Amino acid sequence: MSAAVVMVIFPRSDLTWATNLPIANQHRMKGDAMLQDQVEIEVKFLIENSARMRSRLVDMGALSQGECFETNYRYDDPAGRLRAANCLLRLRRDRQALLTFKRPRTEAGAEFKMHDEIEVVVEDFDRMHRILKAIGYQRVQIYEKRREVFRTSEALICLDHLPYGDFIEIEGQPEGIRETARRLQLPWDRRILANYLHIFEVLCRELVLTDRDLTFAQMQTVPDRAYPIIRRFEAVCGS
Repeated sequence: MSAAVVMVIFPRSDLTWATNLPIANQHRMKGDAMLQDQVEIEVKFLIENSARMRSRLVDMGALSQGECFETNYRYDDPAGRLRAANCLLRLRRDRQALLTFKRPRTEAGAEFKMHDEIEVVVEDFDRMHRILKAIGYQRVQIYEKRREVFRTSEALICLDHLPYGDFIEIEGQPEGIRETARRLQLPWDRRILANYLHIFEVLCRELVLTDRDLTFAQMQTVPDRAYPIIRRFEAVCGS
């Protein structure tokens, strides 16, 4: 039996530890798990026809890495310090289990969403959940999505289906992201930099949604009023 490799993050009274993490654009192998520390640069677009967008991806030579269903647990300490610092501690289950920490980059501007990411594969989703609870973190939210991942020489591209809409997310270097968006006929001035949870938070507030978990069971139909609200996130990017 192979040993599980986990990354454990202990709560602290402040988040100075989170702002002094080392940054490295590299993969490191340790045991049976891959540890990944990187700077993520990305944008996303709201799309109205995911089948048409998928055809464009295939036509441009993007290679599908397969589709999967994600269940994500978001954690915070009792004081909510991670959320207050715009940091994310997430445990994800799809084809495997992943523990991820994200924090925003201070130099991020209006062109792209940028954040530091540290991620590790864990063998047992439920045991990792128990470890996080044992060291003081609470599961504060569950969110789901269906995702198909594509790769090109320039970018990693995700077709995402969420309970409140369909999106395409493009990750890579700035020039590769811009070129990919151009080839997919995505208007650059309609890119979105907000994350999915922040968009959902605004939808909950403005549509008076009482359930804070973003699941398909809880949000079986998307209210017509949701789309104009989501469209407002495009305008904050500028051109």
